[in-house]
Amino acid sequence: SVPLLQAERKRNSLKLLELSEAELEEQFVRGDGPGGQATNKTNNCVVLKHIPSGIVVKCHQTRSVEKNRKIAREILQEKVDLFYKGEDSDVFKEKKAAEKQKQEKKRRAKENLERKQLFKEMQQLDKE
Repeated sequence: SVPLLQAERKRNSLKLLELSEAELEEQFVRGDGPGGQATNKTNNCVVLKHIPSGIVVKCHQTRSVEKNRKIAREILQEKVDLFYKGEDSDVFKEKKAAEKQKQEKKRRAKENLERKQLFKEMQQLDKE
């Protein structure tokens, strides 16, 4: 599964499919998870469904219904874009590039660690 983009600047630079409000079905439900009574009693969790594709997004990141509505729409827009465009989606390309960069960083760190260990072994041999 490809994680969704979180950075606002990245999201603005992408060319995502536009969502029409007529294609969306929105519900407000009680949230769950940590937060106790405040979370359990308020209907600030947004469930947003894109009717043509059947994709459903549930957002309960903040206590504000308006912020959750906005976040849910952003997440749904990325998911719908990924659903229709597949590997041609900007979201997919961005995540693949980030994944590749992370693997490269991990590989370099591993090489550096091996070099350090080799250097320590050489120093110990010189002392003996």
